[in-house]
Amino acid sequence: MNGLLNAELKSYIEENQGTLIQLLDTLCRIPAPSNHEELRAEFIRDWYEKEGCKGAYIDEALNVIYPFHCESGENLVVFSAHLDTVFPDMEPFDVIYDGDIMRCPGVGDNTSNLAIMMLLASWLTKNNYVPKQGIVFLASAGEEGLGNLKGVRQFMKDHEGKVAELVALDGSYTGIVNGAVGSLRYKVGVHTEGGHSYGRFGNQNAIQTLSSMINTLYTYKVPKPGKSTYNVGLVSGGTSINTIAQYAEMLFEYRSDVRESLASMNEFFLSVIETYRHMDNVQVDLELLGERPCTGDVDQDKQTALENKALDIIESLTGERVPMMSGSTDCNIPLSVGVPAICFGGNMAVGAHTREEYLDSTTLKLGMTVVAAFMMTYFN
Repeated sequence: MNGLLNAELKSYIEENQGTLIQLLDTLCRIPAPSNHEELRAEFIRDWYEKEGCKGAYIDEALNVIYPFHCESGENLVVFSAHLDTVFPDMEPFDVIYDGDIMRCPGVGDNTSNLAIMMLLASWLTKNNYVPKQGIVFLASAGEEGLGNLKGVRQFMKDHEGKVAELVALDGSYTGIVNGAVGSLRYKVGVHTEGGHSYGRFGNQNAIQTLSSMINTLYTYKVPKPGKSTYNVGLVSGGTSINTIAQYAEMLFEYRSDVRESLASMNEFFLSVIETYRHMDNVQVDLELLGERPCTGDVDQDKQTALENKALDIIESLTGERVPMMSGSTDCNIPLSVGVPAICFGGNMAVGAHTREEYLDSTTLKLGMTVVAAFMMTYFN
């Protein structure tokens, strides 16, 4: 497998680690919270243009799309690296250096993989490589949280029937995501009559009613097969200590890597909502905030071939046969519509989704080598 990396590409990776770190530093400092990725998207598009990667554009979902020899428009291979971060900040972050350690929220998830993809796309373009089939380099928007996979969702809709497989560059090369964890995320609001805590004692209290609802939801035994979970992540409401609350709300999600199990959880959840809607003096609002699908009907032979290729390359370069698992990634959308997809990356950062996230920059060389070796399987 080491033969997949020719001498020129090996030299490029070795000699351009400084370039990679500089690009990663620049990207980290550009705010890109989910649904507000405009600034980073514009930078990526303009960077591609300066690098000679002609035809890169921003679509309506704020994806940056660079079509590479996609003249036929069919049988496309997509490499996606999400450009958004989980953090809501619109002020630029600082990148703090401690020797080889880079500290910055989002430095690993997923800015490092984004930078690796961009540099490899530039190298392939400048060296006039022609792939066996059209390749799309997709800097996808809205992968995190309530971004609801808007970027890859829009891309797959716009290229329906034209994508052969998708490889999401996210996370590390210590494992491969080969299945989709589906999820449903809701905001539930409870309205009651409320009133003065002394003068109207006995009136329905929205906080108490919502608490009762949560207790009911937590009596549910998760279905089999697969892994299924549920969680109340945020609760708020009320007016003051001497007021019977008129309103309280919660954010609730459930997940599963099996479609039937996700459907069963949804059925139970909606039945609980309906039960409380029939209570006297209670109104229940329900808003769907996000929906991520499970794996659909994928050609298993093609999916297995894609998985084995990644497993073999990673083992060749690291000496490890890494595990495979389900996850919630850009792969959810292609897998849900029957398109083979996997997710791995060159990121060995620590502390993803925390403000203490950091990356040992010396690990980027091997990470970039793994990604590059996989990409080169699409070239003669």
